[in-house]
Amino acid sequence: MTTKPDHRIIEEIRRRRQNHAESFGYDLERITADLQRQERESGTVVVTRSPRKPRWVPKRSTA
Repeated sequence: MTTKPDHRIIEEIRRRRQNHAESFGYDLERITADLQRQERESGTVVVTRSPRKPRWVPKRSTA
């Protein structure tokens, strides 16, 4: 473990994320459902935007 404050915060976030995923058996559907439930119950406004078209699409190589 590092001693820099930024790294401690990142490590705390990763530990909480790991514990949360583990509590749902790493089942992405259950994890997502729980996070969405938390969003609803928090009362915080969550902004959802429609997907945008990319401005530039790289050309595929023919080689």
